[in-house]
Amino acid sequence: MPRRPVTAAAALVSGAVLLSVSLAACGGTGEGSAGGGGGGGGEENDRGRIWAQSLSWTDCPAPSPLQGGGKAPGPLPDGTRWQCATMKSPLDWAKPAGETIDVALIRARASADDIGDRIGSLLFNFGGGESGVATLPALASDFEKLRTRFDLVGFDPRGVGASNGVTCLDAKAMEEMSEQDDTPDDGDDEVQAVLKSKEMYARACARESGRMLPHIGTEDAARDMDLIRHLLGDQKLHYFGMSHGTELGAVFAHLFPRHVGRAVLDGVVDPTLDQMQQALAQAGGLQLAFEHFAQWCVRTGCPLGDSVDEVQKLVMKLEAALDDKPLTLDGDRVLTGSLLLDAVVQALHLETAWPALAAGLELLAGDDGATVLKLADALVDRHAGGYSDQQDARTAITCADRSDRYTLDDVLKMAPAFKEASPLFGDTMVWEALKCTDWPVPGTSGRPDVRAPGAPPILLIGNTGDPATPHQGAARMAERLGKGVGVQLTYQGEGHGAYDSGNSCVRDAVNAFLLDGKLPAPGSVCAHEPLSGKH
Repeated sequence: MPRRPVTAAAALVSGAVLLSVSLAACGGTGEGSAGGGGGGGGEENDRGRIWAQSLSWTDCPAPSPLQGGGKAPGPLPDGTRWQCATMKSPLDWAKPAGETIDVALIRARASADDIGDRIGSLLFNFGGGESGVATLPALASDFEKLRTRFDLVGFDPRGVGASNGVTCLDAKAMEEMSEQDDTPDDGDDEVQAVLKSKEMYARACARESGRMLPHIGTEDAARDMDLIRHLLGDQKLHYFGMSHGTELGAVFAHLFPRHVGRAVLDGVVDPTLDQMQQALAQAGGLQLAFEHFAQWCVRTGCPLGDSVDEVQKLVMKLEAALDDKPLTLDGDRVLTGSLLLDAVVQALHLETAWPALAAGLELLAGDDGATVLKLADALVDRHAGGYSDQQDARTAITCADRSDRYTLDDVLKMAPAFKEASPLFGDTMVWEALKCTDWPVPGTSGRPDVRAPGAPPILLIGNTGDPATPHQGAARMAERLGKGVGVQLTYQGEGHGAYDSGNSCVRDAVNAFLLDGKLPAPGSVCAHEPLSGKH
């Protein structure tokens, strides 16, 4: 089951789901060595061509299929046009004079009338495998307040979208893989089918994208961000990272503590866990989020059951029935039990998608699976032109970063713990541990190094109902960053992340820090603003 960091909006309309989802600068040239800092070491003639380049900003084209497709971004309400550019970055940061790759950028200039009010650029990362070039314009209304003093800048991290995007399977093969039963509970044949599928997927990634796979890790992307900072003309990197983007921001702070400006990490990844521990924690987070959804559903007149237990039993019954006999839909699509769970995961990432999930489950109980399938498609970023490379890139980034390589015995040993953590999602989540087992390149470490002594305070936001990054990750990230660096804000809410929930307390706190440098008191709490109305 893919773990997409959902940031786009989802709403229910008449039972259907609508899913939204230049100059060489005066800044410093980096910290550390050529292999360990964005250009501070090594010979000048090795790195000069990279650090002396200029960015040529032009009107933005429509997003490519790998970026998710769609139309070119239109002007903002005040008429500001989106601009796009391509940066050259070393394929291998240890060889700055060697082969280069493209890194795609997008920006909207600050709306400040007085140039003195402009702080600089605010760089966004929306999570592992997510195209910032496509996502930032889609969510621009959420950040309009921040644009009063910042240029809003997004980028496709290396291996994503227009930045030499990683691809593994064609659309047909992706569809077949998404329909596969990923909870092999009917004998050894199903187990072997899952193992073979993961092995074939890894081979396909090596065949199609082998050049990129050794150089797609989070540390490589962090070095790219320091180059972006320099080429944008900023002495400090002002940054807003979500989901995996929080790990990216923390790794940047570790590598370049003196280049950290005002940084916000929302939906914080726990840097202390290995892959198996992370999957187990996420299983528990998904279970908690589902129970919160079920409580809301029952409270608002849910037709799915009179208790949380009844709602869960219905979903498990539907999943088991689809596991035995998938539902055939229009256009030769089929809805499987695994796709049903994908749909549930998608909706749990954003509280405003709960009504769509409730309606979709009710329709599915009557053999209408169209709404559920739309939610499942959103999780893997399926669109009219096929699939984006979000899932491929996310897997490649994870397997480049993490050295954990688990076996079938590891999965079978851990299966009871996963089942206990989540009766609904545990069986699926434990098999996710095998995604890097046959990967063609080794990972760099078991856990990211995020120690950042000397960095300024960084705002960390944890959400108590987060299904993807349980809120305790924020406290552990603060501890690892070091004393005086991580400042925690807790949101007692639902969904993945907090700023895009629309909660006024969270938004006011983040805006005050980014725009005026005013941090909330450590340990501050923002209360939930409940989703109202019936499903």
